[in-house]
Amino acid sequence: MAGIPAFDIFVIGGGINGCSIARDAIGRGYSVALAEMNDLASGTSSRATKLIHGGLRYLEYYEFRLVREALMEREILWANAPHIIAPMRFILPFHKGGARPAWLLRLGLFLYDHLGGRKKLAATRTLDMKRDAAAKPLKPLFTKAFEYSDCWVDDARFVVLNARDAADRGAEIYTRTKVVKASRDKTGWLITLQDVHSGATRQIRTRLLVNAAGPWADKVLEGVEGEKHAHNVRLVQGSHIVIRKKFDDSRAYFFQNNDGRIIFAIPYEQDFTLIGTTDQDYHGDPAKVAITQSETDYLCEAASEYFREKVEVSDIVWAYSGVRPLYDDGASQAQEATRDYVLKEDVSGGLAPLVNVFGGKLTTSRRLAEHMLEKIEALIGKKGASWTDKAALTGGEFAIADYDAELAKLQKAYSFLSASHAARLFRLYGLKAHDLLGQAKTISDVGEHFGADLYEREVQYLMSHEWAQTAEDIVWRRTKLGLRMSADEVENLKNYLVK
Repeated sequence: MAGIPAFDIFVIGGGINGCSIARDAIGRGYSVALAEMNDLASGTSSRATKLIHGGLRYLEYYEFRLVREALMEREILWANAPHIIAPMRFILPFHKGGARPAWLLRLGLFLYDHLGGRKKLAATRTLDMKRDAAAKPLKPLFTKAFEYSDCWVDDARFVVLNARDAADRGAEIYTRTKVVKASRDKTGWLITLQDVHSGATRQIRTRLLVNAAGPWADKVLEGVEGEKHAHNVRLVQGSHIVIRKKFDDSRAYFFQNNDGRIIFAIPYEQDFTLIGTTDQDYHGDPAKVAITQSETDYLCEAASEYFREKVEVSDIVWAYSGVRPLYDDGASQAQEATRDYVLKEDVSGGLAPLVNVFGGKLTTSRRLAEHMLEKIEALIGKKGASWTDKAALTGGEFAIADYDAELAKLQKAYSFLSASHAARLFRLYGLKAHDLLGQAKTISDVGEHFGADLYEREVQYLMSHEWAQTAEDIVWRRTKLGLRMSADEVENLKNYLVK
């Protein structure tokens, strides 16, 4: 085995769980490598509702541990990544005869305010919708509402920045790299990797294997030598639609549907409204999931129950669908399945350890990683202490209160940028926007213009620092400029990338 790279920990899966685990582990002193068969965040992690939230509706299913942990994480994550995470107020309108009585909503929001050590986020309040601007886009039926706090997140960037920080600390991050074989003995694992593009293979050794493959976690287990067919994951499809801006308010809406489900309507990328999500079991290939006509109709009809102006299918400018890999707890309906995570280790026969991740959310990913490291320490020995609760993600090395001042510094340093362009760059890259722009003095210094406010300098930065390879990586995951670029502009970007 001479010449084969060796690591303490090898992680399969480049979603939020895998990247968070890699970051935490490398920061404690373990040697770490991670492989993702596609782009980082190309699966579930970039196809959620884009919230850092406690999960108000999970209280109905008595998931108090999950909700408390998630509530506590909101302010930790906001402080560590104030460029990509921001507080958001949510309007929960209700009326007599609605899906849930007012007293139950009030009780749930009281628990929401007090379970998780809230310090900076504003508390819940009751709104008089006869006077509040939040009533303007809604039907007059809704005369009362509650307003509460959660946070919004740029989900794909949240994943990429965890990977970037892990790499900066010494982790090896392999994208477009598939694990084609994994075998173990008592001394460790031998992993065979294959480059998705070239087909070339190579091997690495590791003391411990982490399976954080999300929707593919059970499939990974099938391919691991010695593992039998497993059914740990329940695949649940969640779809969203994006329409032109439906309201001018900066607050989001929490709508209760007659079937007991809830959907959000969230201000999105300045000029749009994001509406979702659905919940239905999925039995196909997770890589081929797509919104169905029935889901599209459901979201339009559900939102139209609340908005004065009907949401039409023709209003949709983008739709996306993801598969949530929930731990299969036997719940009868998809919406009732636990959103909590489960970590399972396998050290059968004294062989090298395997630890599997089932379930999880963006919000609890940092804590999931800490719990994973507790298991890893017990299996291969302890190194450093936990550290991620006070460590900024890449570009977020500034205080929440300094956001506007830091943005102003960027605008002053690069005065040739429009206000909206500078604001977008700071929202995505934080302090790293200065590295991206470098010594540029004029707009021509940032190179070819691809459309919207995407220029060559940003594309080059994403390719060299954030593992971007395709136009889709750039316009839908690293940025959301796909909402503003024409098909011809995206095609021009594709041609540039293959030069």
